[in-house]
Amino acid sequence: MAILVFIVFVLLIIYGGLISFYHRSWNQLPLFAVTKAGREEQVFVSVVIAVRNEAAHIQALIRSLDQQQYPKDLFEIIIIDDHSEDDTWRQLQEIADEAAHIVILKNKGESKKKAIETGIHSSRGTLILTTDADCRFSPLWIRTIVSFYLLNDARCIAAPVAMDGASNLVGIFQTLDFLSMQGIAAAAVHKRFHMMGNGANLAYEKKAFFEATGFEGIDKIPTGDDMLLMHKIYSLYPDKVFYLKSQDAIVTTVPEKTWKAFFRQRIRWASKAIYYQDKRIFYVLWLVYLLNAGLGAIAIACIWNTSWLFLLVLLILAKTIIEYPFVYSVAAFFRQQKLMKFFAVLQPLHILYIIISGGMGRFGSYTWKNRKVK
Repeated sequence: MAILVFIVFVLLIIYGGLISFYHRSWNQLPLFAVTKAGREEQVFVSVVIAVRNEAAHIQALIRSLDQQQYPKDLFEIIIIDDHSEDDTWRQLQEIADEAAHIVILKNKGESKKKAIETGIHSSRGTLILTTDADCRFSPLWIRTIVSFYLLNDARCIAAPVAMDGASNLVGIFQTLDFLSMQGIAAAAVHKRFHMMGNGANLAYEKKAFFEATGFEGIDKIPTGDDMLLMHKIYSLYPDKVFYLKSQDAIVTTVPEKTWKAFFRQRIRWASKAIYYQDKRIFYVLWLVYLLNAGLGAIAIACIWNTSWLFLLVLLILAKTIIEYPFVYSVAAFFRQQKLMKFFAVLQPLHILYIIISGGMGRFGSYTWKNRKVK
């Protein structure tokens, strides 16, 4: 047991150094804002959205995109139906009949990557923006990304995603977990430490997508249309991949409604870890998993020897103290710092979640939108 505690203590020290690095990098990342209309109105943009069984979200999605403060003749919305089994396609047909800037397509492949690829092949844009059907957007979303793209001569841009509407325990838990992931993604991309992003708010040059051979080589992987693609573009343009830290560029989505749906989502995300070509992120994920697994093992040991309980509490408290300032600074950017009052009390649950989702992501299977993936 003493050896286990020693290992966890060493891992906690390394973890503390890593979180401190992320925190400093996040704070060093400058805020970006569009001050006035300029050259961004020279760029044609294609917003590409793969949808599956999203009938409940389609109307609100289009309303949000139609509020963009970007010339209607300079962007198009391409929605690819990925074998929906509900009313999604009928709604899309009705919408497309009334809006010339909306293009609807059918995915002839069997994956989200194939759907996105279909949309990109049909697009007219210089810049591709990808998002999801359950997302909503600031009116300055497109303009801000395009302005940042031109200013930095970017090839790929990861942009912020926030969860909105956390009204119960599962929602609050997801939101806090997602805040930490957003902060890590921003810090890591800013420092070129490893590539992280979210397909709900990702932009890349159409030309760069094809130069990186698109999803070729990762097309058989059931997830990773964001981070794995980012790494491919980064391999070609290591100085042209950025994180856009701007409140005008935030895309909001909603948390999963149940614990079961939440774990399915996180297991799906965790399942792509073994495919990362960038070993730095692989090592980071292993550090996080081993630390939490070690804490879980000590918790189990406390069942037979309660004298270890005090030490376990101290270790969890130390982990909380390490993480809190970083996550709070990210929460402040997203204006969600009021949720931080739940951060400490949810730590034991977060440790359990990391252990389960990490293990299932590597060795288990999941069902996502009626598709079973092993």
